Amino acid sequence: MTEQVPFTDVYVDDDIVERATEVLETRRYVKGPRVEALEEQFADTCDTEYAVGVSSGTAALYLAMKAAGIGEGDTVLVPGHTFFATVSPVVELGADPVFVDVDPETYTIDETDVARKAAAHDDAAAVAPVHLYGQPAAMGPISTVAERYDLKVFEDSCQAHGATYRGDPVGSFGDAGCFSFYPSKNMTVAGDGGMLVTDDADLARTARELRNHGRDEDGNHVRLGLNHRMDEVSAAVGLEQLSHLADWNAERAAAAERYRERLADVDQVTLPTERDHATHVYHLFVVQVPEREALRAYLDERGIDTGIHYDPPVHQTQAMREHLGEVPTLPETDRLCDRILSLPMHPRITDEEIDRVAEAIRGFYE
Repeated sequence: MTEQVPFTDVYVDDDIVERATEVLETRRYVKGPRVEALEEQFADTCDTEYAVGVSSGTAALYLAMKAAGIGEGDTVLVPGHTFFATVSPVVELGADPVFVDVDPETYTIDETDVARKAAAHDDAAAVAPVHLYGQPAAMGPISTVAERYDLKVFEDSCQAHGATYRGDPVGSFGDAGCFSFYPSKNMTVAGDGGMLVTDDADLARTARELRNHGRDEDGNHVRLGLNHRMDEVSAAVGLEQLSHLADWNAERAAAAERYRERLADVDQVTLPTERDHATHVYHLFVVQVPEREALRAYLDERGIDTGIHYDPPVHQTQAMREHLGEVPTLPETDRLCDRILSLPMHPRITDEEIDRVAEAIRGFYE
């Protein structure tokens, strides 16, 4: 049988197992020193004053928006081309999502359309740019628009750990940056987890209270809240993985470069774009191709895993259609949906595996 080329690789080594075992032996599983240590180190990585460890990237987005006062009567500008979790916290808080189209080359939110939608909605309270697939959104122009229209900025950085825009880490530009540690991400906690980063002391304090049943530092229930805490085992794994993040991102970049070299002469394949002023960390390596479903079947027959991120786009999903009533038209987002294909990508993918993928794609189109 042909050896499989896996889509991703969930990395666990002896050091990670040892860190998790150490926590299990302490019998202290929540509200302990490892979460605090991960928060401190992750804040340093993002060049922010505060970090709040939470149960998922979705929780980070939800708590950031809730702590900033987003709710009924507000609209939040969101891209159509993103994972559902960028938008669901907006709806959960009683606010209304206003969908924005994306740049056709970078797939991140189109700053020009952000400006148009902000001008058209007097109740616009925030924008949630997504650093999609590891590609930073255009935070300079977006920040300018946000300042002009007095918008909060919640960076969905869930796919972009370690990415930079004009030399500064993603997550450090807005009112809050939100990260996911889901098992497929650039760094994980061997389960589910997330992190909210911010320079706003009040937002950080409120988010800490909201993640722990509304309790303040003295244990008093000062507001209504639920349980969105990160546990100690997850934090221990996260600390170990964070120490490897820069190296792993470099290995992803090297893999992306090899894909570019091997697919450069395949005219049917549109490769990802990199901005000169941004660091793409390649959570995913997403190409555009014709005859996508036939190509996927062809690759699958040859033991090559692929993915599609995302089809349908959020505004076209059943849940969002029912919520919105009238579905917006987003020409670039809708066009991408039939063409995007995610190829195998992770730090441990080999040159031979990349060559196999490229040769199979070439063979299909020839």
